[in-house]
Amino acid sequence: MAKSTLKFTPPVIHDNETGWGPTGIPEQFKDMPYQPFAKSDRLGKIADWTGATYPDRRFQNKYISQFGVGAGNQFAYFHDEDESSFQLVDTTKIQRPMYQRSRFRPNQKNPRMKQQNRNQAQGMQQLKSNKMKDRKMQNQRGRGRYDQKGPMKNREASVTVKADWKSIEEMDFPRLSKLYLPNVKEPEDLVKCGSMEYYDKSNDRVNVKNEKPLVPIDRIHHTVTTSDDPIIRKLTKTVGTVYATDSILATLMCATRSNYSWDIVVQKIAGKLFFDKRDNTFDLLTVNETSNEPPLDDPEMLNNLALEATFVCNNFSQQVLKMGEDRCKFEDANPFIGEDELEKMASVGYRYRKWDLDNGIILVARCQHDAVMHGTSGDVQFINVKALNEWDPRYSGGIDWRQKLDMQRGAVLANELRNNACKLAKWTVQSLLAGSDQMKFGYVSRVTPRDDSNHVILGTQQFKPTEFATQISLNMDNAWGILRCVIDLCMKQEDGKYLILRDPNKQLIHLFSIPDDAFESDDGESSDEDVKG
Repeated sequence: MAKSTLKFTPPVIHDNETGWGPTGIPEQFKDMPYQPFAKSDRLGKIADWTGATYPDRRFQNKYISQFGVGAGNQFAYFHDEDESSFQLVDTTKIQRPMYQRSRFRPNQKNPRMKQQNRNQAQGMQQLKSNKMKDRKMQNQRGRGRYDQKGPMKNREASVTVKADWKSIEEMDFPRLSKLYLPNVKEPEDLVKCGSMEYYDKSNDRVNVKNEKPLVPIDRIHHTVTTSDDPIIRKLTKTVGTVYATDSILATLMCATRSNYSWDIVVQKIAGKLFFDKRDNTFDLLTVNETSNEPPLDDPEMLNNLALEATFVCNNFSQQVLKMGEDRCKFEDANPFIGEDELEKMASVGYRYRKWDLDNGIILVARCQHDAVMHGTSGDVQFINVKALNEWDPRYSGGIDWRQKLDMQRGAVLANELRNNACKLAKWTVQSLLAGSDQMKFGYVSRVTPRDDSNHVILGTQQFKPTEFATQISLNMDNAWGILRCVIDLCMKQEDGKYLILRDPNKQLIHLFSIPDDAFESDDGESSDEDVKG
């Protein structure tokens, strides 16, 4: 039996001696029309890493071609006619009111009147359609301008990061918002000093119809930092491992609610931490920081609004008091002013308090009360007095205080909680740290929107700090957890100087190691600052 042999036919190999790829067109595809791809195909890049680089929805399709690369104008769409002449006509039957139905019977013949009514109805419908179309186009243009300017606007950092600063850690807001430190022990008062005036309850009767002019009051408001406080310097010898002021602690505890950049200087000396502010920081109040449309386009305007808000708050907190009468005095005198300057000193009482945060962390902080008042049972209550200011109703969610405050005060407060969530949260934390019994809010508005120097008081409102914290969803366990996380991170470092910086454009906090002579020019100046009302 003959053996069958298998034959192997080698394939034809086209050798491209000058490069790579095919050298010609196969015979079966010769003279065949070429269709690059289907019209519905979406061709992009071979490798695309832009998804994480551009989280904004407007950039998701930035590198995705609609008609493919190299397709030319083959499937492009060109519109030759103008759509402005297009009109949508409603042919549905117009329902006439009853008084017209009785006048024109169905069997009554009046073709001319019927035609006029039909034309008039179609004209009104067409007019309404055009108005709705124009309004829709204006809204789209407005949203387009906001999309181009709002999200693309980069905020500036509160301090310029130098090349010799070493980045140690970054703490993102999602991680900080999950931290909790429950069951913090009640604080212990170490020193009480200062004197406070009594709140005048006649201000509670002020309303929109009975407004009260805001009067400038020449008084001194001290904003002394931690390291320059003489009382804290004495306490460092006997008690505490961490030292700060209530405004600095509130900034750290409410860090996840902030949008603007801020910074805190941390000095570790002999195993103890000192949280300080730089000069001319933490003294000005923010305006519409958490609003959907914050005033970021003009830095000068933003600074002027901050100055105005601080001016309004300082003067309101003194005007509503019984000036010239006896004060409620703590055991010790105000450490930042002499006896001869008592008349020009703003009403303020300081509490130096101690918190035991466990694991050897003892926090000592200076807290303050703005005034005192008589409670319903005649007892003396400590209060903090703050002012909310309206500068232009068009930029406050469209809620005009003069129209809404007396009848819909809840809507006005809800709008302020949306636009100034961080500022209100910090005021609440400061009141809780000081142990204040009440919080007094004043509603102060400009006399005219364009005049930032004349204001009127439109009303007041009072809250208990614990109840207001619940209303604004302020969780103190999370606030203490954020503070403890920052303290532990700084405690791990060697003795030296550090900076905590809130990133201006990302939701995170940086910790930098900075030279010992950083901000030396600022620290060399007198930190016994005063802000006059």
